[in-house]
Amino acid sequence: MQNWDGKSKGTTLGYKIFILTLRKGGIRPAYFILRFVAFYYFLFSWKSSANILYYFHQRLGYSRFKSLANLYGNYYKFGQTLLDKIVTMANLEGNYTFDFEGEHFLEEIVAGGKGGILLGAHIGNWEIAGFHLKRISVPVNIVMFDAESEKIKKYLDSVTGGRRMKIIPIKDDLSHIYKINEALQNNELVCIHADRFVEGNRTISRRLLGKPALFPEGVFQLGVSFKVPVTFVFAFKETASHYHFFATRPKIFTGKPKDVSINELADDYVAELEFKIRQYPLQWFNYFNFWGEGK
Repeated sequence: MQNWDGKSKGTTLGYKIFILTLRKGGIRPAYFILRFVAFYYFLFSWKSSANILYYFHQRLGYSRFKSLANLYGNYYKFGQTLLDKIVTMANLEGNYTFDFEGEHFLEEIVAGGKGGILLGAHIGNWEIAGFHLKRISVPVNIVMFDAESEKIKKYLDSVTGGRRMKIIPIKDDLSHIYKINEALQNNELVCIHADRFVEGNRTISRRLLGKPALFPEGVFQLGVSFKVPVTFVFAFKETASHYHFFATRPKIFTGKPKDVSINELADDYVAELEFKIRQYPLQWFNYFNFWGEGK
């Protein structure tokens, strides 16, 4: 089965080196150092590399050589998105530009007065675009597993002044459900990634890139149970300094039996996710056995 523990890679020392470089030299020297870091992961991070090579070679059908080249490109692109996030949240000089395609859909949700759910995924760089959605008149709440190393969190918070968006941590006591409900009642936006789950969660199977994969059923249950508009959101890095944000036309999944609506929402989400993956294949950042056993 898929096995993801909610944690990401990285050390406090590594972040300190990059942040010092960002402050003293800017983003380009940091990108230069990142090339060597990405090459290190390319050579020695065998477990995650095997999973990404499988994604490129078996799921996207790339040749072995192209898959290897894209493996390095994937690590490098992921590092860029992390650095861009730090630059943006720490108010360092980044000069990023954005296209906001479908932003008016979010404004329509706000105008409806019931709040809305934004379903995203671990592709691209949602957080940097979400930071710039402060132009929307209501807060954006991010529902997430908060399992990063405490030392890294404290250091990044000291640099960025803490996260600029509202965070709803997922907890075993289900208190996050009440916080989501409270945010929606306040006509706020709630963003949840629907492409990962931890062991023990209920799942729903859908074909992605030609092979069944498991997705967290609870996320789709929330999208149906709260009876608010649901939209799919993504943000991708297109050049060194330009991002493209996408939001789909919102839809309320009601009027049918609950299990039918859940399946309809899951179908729509996975179809849009696959479309975006094929558009931006280098920006798939799920470094675990996403398609489960038998790969």
